[in-house]
Amino acid sequence: MSDKPILFSAPMVRALLDGRKTQTRRVVSRRHLPMIDLTRTPCRATWSHPMPYGQPGDRLYVKEAWRTAKSLDAKSPTVIAEICINAGYRQPWAPLAYEADGYRNAIWRGFEIDGDAELGKTRASIHMPRWASRITLEVTGVRVERVQDISEADARAEGITDGGCTNCGNPEPSCGCLNPSPNARDAFCNLWGQINGEKSWHENPWVWAVEFKRVEGGAP
Repeated sequence: MSDKPILFSAPMVRALLDGRKTQTRRVVSRRHLPMIDLTRTPCRATWSHPMPYGQPGDRLYVKEAWRTAKSLDAKSPTVIAEICINAGYRQPWAPLAYEADGYRNAIWRGFEIDGDAELGKTRASIHMPRWASRITLEVTGVRVERVQDISEADARAEGITDGGCTNCGNPEPSCGCLNPSPNARDAFCNLWGQINGEKSWHENPWVWAVEFKRVEGGAP
């Protein structure tokens, strides 16, 4: 069983925490396309190397924007981990705060500056180490498909909610938009374009459709 990192934006982290998100789609890289049998339905990976997002039973640990205490701003995650291990702890730990929802763990005493344990600088999700991740996902299914193949049910499983116009966010049809789009699939299309570029949806790339469930095992 492998343990791989995966990045999520703040809105998608909140969807994971709420239990609304049980799928994610990521573009298949050019180097992986030749290793997939695209003539089969569903498409199947045909190589023995580990798939980028694992296979059923593997785990993904979520990387998100985060902070430690201001007194640790000058130290990298690696240095923080080394300090903890050298101090006799079995695993790294530190004061942790998460940008998606503002949650802070309870380990802040002893990290004060002038009596106050202030929040430090925002650290990019890509720099989050395994020990700081609070969300662990278990892969339950992986398939390859075109991004436009996503169904309404799958769009909802992506954490997309409907009930409002995807153009302005207000209730439709009274929102005033010329083409109000209240359904989850349209909302996913809009989100995909924001993340991957406006042309990406129309290019209809092959994507990994990864299904998962949240499990225990992240940081407190």
